[in-house]
Amino acid sequence: MKEIFEPIQAAGYRVDLFLRVLARLHHTLKRRALLFDQLYVGGIKVLHVVLLVGVSMGMVVSLQTGIELARIGQQNSIGTLVALSMTREMGPFITAIILAAATGSSLAAELGTMSVSEELDALEVLSVDQTSFLVVPRVVALAILCPTLTILCDAVGIIGGGFVAHSQLGVEFSLYYDTVLDAIQEPAHLIPLPKDVYCGLFKAFVFGIVISVISCAAGIKTRGGALAVGAATRAAVRDSIILVIILNYLMTWMFYRQ
Repeated sequence: MKEIFEPIQAAGYRVDLFLRVLARLHHTLKRRALLFDQLYVGGIKVLHVVLLVGVSMGMVVSLQTGIELARIGQQNSIGTLVALSMTREMGPFITAIILAAATGSSLAAELGTMSVSEELDALEVLSVDQTSFLVVPRVVALAILCPTLTILCDAVGIIGGGFVAHSQLGVEFSLYYDTVLDAIQEPAHLIPLPKDVYCGLFKAFVFGIVISVISCAAGIKTRGGALAVGAATRAAVRDSIILVIILNYLMTWMFYRQ
């Protein structure tokens, strides 16, 4: 029974923590110093990883699809496939996985260490709102970072795909980028952005919130010693990636169902 109730209790605590964060969003301005720290730690320190993986994925998509398209003489369409793949799926998904592994694990370990060393209890004794002081800046930071890094990931992926298309398959840069722009010009109904770009950024925004809430919850609920901190970190990364995969499918179905 323990194996059944523990995941339910964990899910309930995460939902409760998210609702408490929503109720304290107006505290963001007075926590701006902490917010900027989290933006630096969660963004600048993983920027090179996002750029490297993004350009690599764009090159791989371009090469793999280009080889098949060249067999039927349609290699000029590579730009369309790379643009749609990066903006719809690969950009937000890659960014979320990297943030879950790097930033999410760091959040869980940091808060878990504070919990086992009784620093969280000390904050409670001092009547400091833990959610406002510790969680709100981290959730807001990842909600900002994930879409921002996704834009960069999309851009370098498309650029990398262009180099492969030109060097390996003989597609002119001008033709490649024309097909890229044509592919992402479909407007969204509610927001003045191309639909594919908007959908990808919305996914990234949701992923950032999910990763930060799960990681913070895992850290705060840590009890025990160093082994408990390691277990909480592992659980935060595992659960974040699983939920990102599930939500990615659900949001894709929601945006693109006919």
